[in-house]
Amino acid sequence: MATLRLTDLLSQRAELEKKIADAQRNERADAIAQVRRLIADYGLSAADLMGKATAAKGRNGAKEPKTRMKKAGKAVFASAAKPSRKGANAGKKVAAKYRDATTGQTWSGRGLRPNWLKAALAAGRPMSEFAL
Repeated sequence: MATLRLTDLLSQRAELEKKIADAQRNERADAIAQVRRLIADYGLSAADLMGKATAAKGRNGAKEPKTRMKKAGKAVFASAAKPSRKGANAGKKVAAKYRDATTGQTWSGRGLRPNWLKAALAAGRPMSEFAL
């Protein structure tokens, strides 16, 4: 078996890299064409494809139904809305439970203790003294 010279191997590699790039370009073009066909067939929007956090609303304010697609024999729902991980009361203000009478600063009892309360407790004052 004859040994290939370095120049022969390098030219073969260049040819292979060109073939690989052509194949990738063709497969990408085919995939784009297939996605465009699916978008047209099912009337999908960018929000459906990108997973927008809120579903589109109809004329009466109700959420529109999920778009049903078939993928490999299975029904797939393309819903734009994702369920929130936060509770219903997330982000709402909570009434204060503790207050410093001298400065008027308050704390709801949630999250980290504020520095004014930490300092007062470290000085030996009881927590019940600040309760509202």
